[in-house]
Amino acid sequence: MNNKEYNPAKLEKEAQLYWEKNKSFEVEPDKNKEKYYCLSMFPYPSGELHMGHVRNYTIGDVISRYQRMLGKNVMQPMGWDAFGLPAENAAIKNKVSPKEWTEKNIEFMKEQLMALGFAYDWKRELRTCDEDYYKWEQWLFCEMYKKGLVIREKTEVNWDPVDKTVLANEQVIDGKGWRSGADIERKIINQWSFKIEDYAEELLSEIDNLDGWPEQVKLMQRNWIGKSSGMEFTFKSKSKKDIQVFTTRPDTIMGVSFIGLAMTHPLVISEIEENDSLKEWIVKNSKGSTSEAELATQEKSGFKLDLTVIHPISREEIDVWVANFVLMDYGSGALMAVPGHDQRDFEFAKKYGLEIKQVIDDGNGEQSELKEAVLSKGSLINSGVMLDGLDFESAFKKLIIDATKNNYGFEKTNYRLRNWGVSRQRTWGAPIPMMINENDPSDVIPFSELSKKQLDSEYIEINNKKYVKETDTFDTFVESSWYFARFASYAAKESIVDEEANYWLPVDQYIGGIEHAILHLLYSRFFCKAMSDMNLLEVKEPFRKLLCQGMVLKDGTKMSKSKGNTVNPQELIELYGADTVRLFSMFASPPEQSLEWSNDGVKGSFKFLNKVWNITNQVIAQKVDLSINEINLKSLEIKLNQTIKKVSDDFGRRNSFNTAISAIMELLNFIPKEFLKAKTTKSSNILLKKIMESTLLMLSPITPHIAHELWIKMGNGKNIHYASWPKFDSNLLEDDSYEMVIQVNGKLRGSLNISLNVSKEEIIEKAKRLDNINKYMENLKTKKVIFIEKKLINFVVG
Repeated sequence: MNNKEYNPAKLEKEAQLYWEKNKSFEVEPDKNKEKYYCLSMFPYPSGELHMGHVRNYTIGDVISRYQRMLGKNVMQPMGWDAFGLPAENAAIKNKVSPKEWTEKNIEFMKEQLMALGFAYDWKRELRTCDEDYYKWEQWLFCEMYKKGLVIREKTEVNWDPVDKTVLANEQVIDGKGWRSGADIERKIINQWSFKIEDYAEELLSEIDNLDGWPEQVKLMQRNWIGKSSGMEFTFKSKSKKDIQVFTTRPDTIMGVSFIGLAMTHPLVISEIEENDSLKEWIVKNSKGSTSEAELATQEKSGFKLDLTVIHPISREEIDVWVANFVLMDYGSGALMAVPGHDQRDFEFAKKYGLEIKQVIDDGNGEQSELKEAVLSKGSLINSGVMLDGLDFESAFKKLIIDATKNNYGFEKTNYRLRNWGVSRQRTWGAPIPMMINENDPSDVIPFSELSKKQLDSEYIEINNKKYVKETDTFDTFVESSWYFARFASYAAKESIVDEEANYWLPVDQYIGGIEHAILHLLYSRFFCKAMSDMNLLEVKEPFRKLLCQGMVLKDGTKMSKSKGNTVNPQELIELYGADTVRLFSMFASPPEQSLEWSNDGVKGSFKFLNKVWNITNQVIAQKVDLSINEINLKSLEIKLNQTIKKVSDDFGRRNSFNTAISAIMELLNFIPKEFLKAKTTKSSNILLKKIMESTLLMLSPITPHIAHELWIKMGNGKNIHYASWPKFDSNLLEDDSYEMVIQVNGKLRGSLNISLNVSKEEIIEKAKRLDNINKYMENLKTKKVIFIEKKLINFVVG
C-alpha cells in the first residue's frame, strides 16, 4: 500500500480477512486467565443496520477489545432475536415465508456487522428461530411447569383486533396498537404465564446488589415490582361472595363510600349472565389499554350493581360499582373507594353524585366541600372513637390489632408485579410445548412427557380424552431472557447449558437501550434466578454491569424512516471507511448520552485518521542524523505519560471514550512540527515511535483496522489486538519545571522557566528583574500583581 495515501477500503478488508483466517476472536474457557464476557443486546433482523445499531455495537466492541489488551480471556458473541410479528407482516406483503424473509435479512445484516470490524466469536452465533435454540426453551418451559413456575390462567389482556394478538401495555399507545393503530380492546383469555410473582421479593431485594447498574434503571425496576405495605379488608355481602380489598391507606377506612370492581372481577363475570345492561356497558368500556397510566387519565365511567356490602367497622351498607379505572391485575381487582382522599375516586364520585367524606385533617381543618381529594397524611377526623385523632402510623397499628381480633382484615404486603403472560396468537414464534384437553382447558400435558411419535401428531388420545397441540406461540421476550446463557454453552448438544456457562457467567458488561430497562432486564433476571434454583446455572444475576447507550439524533429528533432523517451506515463505510464511522460514534458524545448526528463531525473523524496515518508514516520514514544536536524531549514525554494515564482511566473506569479520543488528539497536536522532519536525532525518533505505538494501542479498540495496518508497518507483529495496553511511568507525569508567561498591563513581555520548589514571592522578584519586564515597569508604580499559579504573572502599572 502507498505510504502516502490512507485507503480505508483496502486496509479494512485486509484486516478483516486476517482476523477471520486466524480466528482472532474465537475463545474457549481458560482457567489461567481472568474471563470477561461482553454482550450487546442482539438485534431483530429487520433488514439492515441503522446508526443506533452501529453505536451500540461499537461501544461493546471497544470495551471488548480494551479488556482483551489487559490480558483477559474475552468473549463477545452475536446472534439474532429472529421471531416476531414484523416477519409475518413482511412475509404476507412480499409473498414469502417468514423464515425465508428472516434468513435473508440475517445474511445481509451479518455482512454489515463484519464490515464494521466487530470482534465477535462467530462460532457462537445463534438464531432464536432455529429449532436447535427454541427446543431448549420449550424444554425449560416444561421443567418450569413441573416446578410450579408455569400456570395457565384466565387473564385480562390488551387485544389488538387487527393483528389478532395480545399486546403488552408498553405496546399500546394512546389506546391504540403500536403497529396496527387499531383501538385496543380489553379481553379475558386463557394465557400461559410464568409465575414471576413468586420471585418478586428476591428480584426487588437484590437490586441493591447491582452496583454496576445505572441508578435510573434500578429505580425503574423497583417501581415496576412495586412493593407496598398495607391491609386487606373484607367487606361482607348478604347475598353474594364477600369482597376483599387491598389498600395502602388503611387509615382512610372510615371514608369509604363505595366499592369499585374491575370489569373482569369474578363477581362481575357472574352478574353479566343475568344483566344485559351490564354486558353492553362492559363492551362499550372495554376499549383501551390495561396500563395504570392510561386508566388514570381516561374519563371515569361506572355501572352500579344491584349489590351492597357491609362496612367492616361502621356496619353501614355500601354500594358496589363496576368502574373502568379498576384493574384486575392489582390487588384483588377490587378497591375501597375513598373519594375524599384519592383523586380517581373523587372524580368518579363527583360524576355520579356519590358521598365524599373527609377523614384526614391536612392542617386546614374540616372543609365544607372538598374541591379535590386530600392526598396527604394527617390527623384522623370523622373516624369514630377508635381512630379519631390518630396519625397514619398509629391508626395502622390500631387497625391491624382490631381487624385481626374481629376477623375483618390483616396486614399484607402487595406487589405491583404480575405474572408474565407469554401466550401470543402468532405463527412465527416458538410453539408453546403443551397438549390441551379439548374439553377441559385445565387438563394439559407438557411435551416433555410425550414420545417423539406423539409429538409428531397434531392431537393424541389418552384414556379416551383427546388432547390437541397448543396453537399459541411464546412472547418473543422469552427467547431473549436466556440467550446470554446459551451463548456461553454454544457446544452443548444434550443439554440447555453446560459447564462452560458457569465459567463465563455472569455477563461482565451488558449494553443496550434504556427502553429495555424494565421488561427484558427483569425477565432475564427472573430466568437466571429460576435456572439457578433448578441447578442449571450457578449465578443468580445475569449481568454484572449495565451500560444504557443514548439515542442517535438528527436535527434534534430520533432517527426514523417515517421522519426521513436516517443515515445509511453502509454508504458512510463506503465513503469514509468503518473506522471513521466507529470513531465518530465514540467521539461525538459519552455513551450514555444522546448523539447528535453531524456530517462535519464525520468528516473531522476521517481527517484525524488521515493525520494518524501521515504522522505514523513520517516517523517510520525518519532517518537518524547524528550531526543534529539533541533537543529537550522532557515535556513531550510527560505529555505522553499523562495521556496514557487519562485514556486508561477513561476506558477502564469511566467508559468515557469521547474524552479519551480528545486526549489522543491533544497528544498528536502537542508534537512540534520540527520533530517530524525527515532527519532527526536518535532520542527524538525513539520517543516519536513510542508515541505513535502508544497512540495505535490506545486507538485500536476504537479504530481497529488502521491500528492493525500501522502496527504491522511499524514492525510490531501481526496482531495489535493481543498486544498489551500501554503503561504510564508515574515518575513522568509532571515536569520538575514549568513556563510562566509574564505580562505588563496585559501584554506579553517575557517568560520564565520556574522550578517546582520556587515560592510565589521569588517568582515575582525574578520576573521583575527580567530586562524586558524592567524596561516596561521602570519609573512606574505597580498598582497590582495578578498571579495565576504555573501560568502567568500580570503586572498592572501606571
